[in-house]
Amino acid sequence: MTLTLTSPHPIARTAGLGRLAGLLASLLLVAACTLPASTPMAMTARLSGTSEVPPVHGSGSGNVEGMLNQQSGVLSWTVTHSGLSGPVTAAHFHGPALVGQNAGVVVPIGGAMDSPIKGQATLTAPQMADLLAGRWYVNLHTAANPNGEVRGQVAVLQ
Repeated sequence: MTLTLTSPHPIARTAGLGRLAGLLASLLLVAACTLPASTPMAMTARLSGTSEVPPVHGSGSGNVEGMLNQQSGVLSWTVTHSGLSGPVTAAHFHGPALVGQNAGVVVPIGGAMDSPIKGQATLTAPQMADLLAGRWYVNLHTAANPNGEVRGQVAVLQ
């Protein structure tokens, strides 16, 4: 972008540039003051046997609702499930992987496995990047399906 000031006087041109710089600085200050603090990112996953790799046939289903605080790196979640072949024996966030791919555990989900399962973990910057890019999935395991009975890819809502 080229800025041309038409005043023949050097002092007038300098004063014009000074006013322009002052205006730009004021606009940047106002913008910085009105930006919201780091908004938590909401995410969800729909769990089903058909999302498993390979697919699992059954009536199990579930949902994951999560919230990621990008400043602190804290991911909190609630997992609900029903219709599984038996009690949940393990649950994990896996990644990085796209839909149809398998990956290792990145965050184990601990505690009681009865629905709803609630928890939280602090993520690293690379983990947050993979999660926000849609490269994580949630997997619930049962005794009848030790490799996973229901699974769902995590998607950011905002």
